[in-house]
Amino acid sequence: MTTLLQVTVYSTQPYDADFLRQAAVTGIQWHFVGEALNLQTASLAAGSQAVCVFVNDDLSASVLAALRQQGVGAVALRCAGFNNVDLKAASQLGIRVARVPAYSPEAVAEHCVAMILCLNRKLHKAYNRVRDDNFSLQGLIGFNLAGKTVGLIGTGRIGAATARILHGFGMQILCYDPKPQPELLPPSARYVELTQLYHDSDIISLHCPLTPDSHHLINAVSLAQMKNGVMLINTSRGGLIDTKAVIAALKNHKIGLLGLDVYEQEADLFFKDLSDQMISDEVFQRLLTFPNVLITGHQAFLTQEALTQISQTTVQNLQLLCTGAACSNELTS
Repeated sequence: MTTLLQVTVYSTQPYDADFLRQAAVTGIQWHFVGEALNLQTASLAAGSQAVCVFVNDDLSASVLAALRQQGVGAVALRCAGFNNVDLKAASQLGIRVARVPAYSPEAVAEHCVAMILCLNRKLHKAYNRVRDDNFSLQGLIGFNLAGKTVGLIGTGRIGAATARILHGFGMQILCYDPKPQPELLPPSARYVELTQLYHDSDIISLHCPLTPDSHHLINAVSLAQMKNGVMLINTSRGGLIDTKAVIAALKNHKIGLLGLDVYEQEADLFFKDLSDQMISDEVFQRLLTFPNVLITGHQAFLTQEALTQISQTTVQNLQLLCTGAACSNELTS
């Protein structure tokens, strides 16, 4: 009789359970828990050989040590980012870690473009007006994307997919990436230095990972270099933006339009229904007061195609990690 691989899945949403079950009909015994992984919830993994986690789960050294004491030897991230993982501690503890490096980059790219269009053409405002029988067009003026300049910071798979879509709108595309990949970009895109991207872009969109070097990349200094009234979009990681600096830039009209699918302190908010509670995060509440700010709750990845690819790659990673086989998606310190 084949022994099933025991896997505890943290921060489980209903769609996580559905797609993971579809990806592994046999071979894995899933233990789905809604709680996020932290020092207090690590004990829920008792009896499992592996855990499956998401972007806001805590994989610091102390939590990893607690997991190891429970018998966990592998961590499968069902996301691309891994800034929440202490890889050095994992290596020292003998815990193997793997991620999902690529999953339907078009999913995030299309959400980014949807935010650009919604903010520009005031679709969210128009929707609410019409539902209230208000058909006035006052205050709904947007601008043509054709001929405008967009700056993309980060040109990996998602950034490149975004560039290809915006090329179709007839935009000029400026790109910055420490590791340029011009072969992925459309003809209208070219690499420039960050200072030129800040200075020349009508719209700036972030598509880079969160690292110590990119933390608070968008800050008071970088904002000062941008055009007055710039549109800023972040569908990458919340920590790329100094939120207080962005609020100041909204107040003085340096930022004209802001679209966020991620937030620096989102772990306490996103993926939960808090509609009957008082949100104590005053910075987030301040963002919500601006009429030119659009926030979605980290849903850019949320398509059927992306969830299928994430689940399939996660299952493959788990099977390789837990059998001692080589895994191309494994992370090392």
